[in-house]
Amino acid sequence: MSDVPEVKRPVVTPVRVVIALCLVAPFVAMLWVGSYAKVDPAFIGIPFFYWYQMLWVLISTALTMIAYKLWQRDQRARKTGGQA
Repeated sequence: MSDVPEVKRPVVTPVRVVIALCLVAPFVAMLWVGSYAKVDPAFIGIPFFYWYQMLWVLISTALTMIAYKLWQRDQRARKTGGQA
């Protein structure tokens, strides 16, 4: 009998996959420059290149908030034994 605590491996669940997708999506969208490196369609006189990036600021905020809320729910469920 040793006093070394047992280390639990991370568990991949559907909720955690959704969390990962929420956090990775903005990076993929911004790194794929060819998809938005253009002027048209303009929105209220602002070229597509600029308003698309500003839109992703809002989308990223929403996705990060969703990921955080899902993570909180996942952690609560783990602490209560999966009954939440």
